[in-house]
Amino acid sequence: MSWDIVLFNSKEKISSIEELDEEKLETIDFTRILENSFDDVIKDDNHREIKGEDFSIDFYTDEELVSNKMLSLYGENGLFELIKLAKYQGWQIFDTGLGSMLDL
Repeated sequence: MSWDIVLFNSKEKISSIEELDEEKLETIDFTRILENSFDDVIKDDNHREIKGEDFSIDFYTDEELVSNKMLSLYGENGLFELIKLAKYQGWQIFDTGLGSMLDL
């Protein structure tokens, strides 16, 4: 099973994408945080693959700080790991398959 999600770093709770206030988004270094949060990260130019137990997470690096980051997940365990990280970092998650924000 695979799907895409978007991580958001926002000052306020995002109820829906349609109501997203871009002025409340804060830029950060998602790549550095993701690389430092997992043990097995495969680097290939600007592509990263996080390998975990029964999951992998793919994403591309950014040349500057960003307020959101799209990731491709393979395996349900990847979502659970990202939820833990998102709670710790204060991020919010949009599930593109569901078309809605996840209630963490």
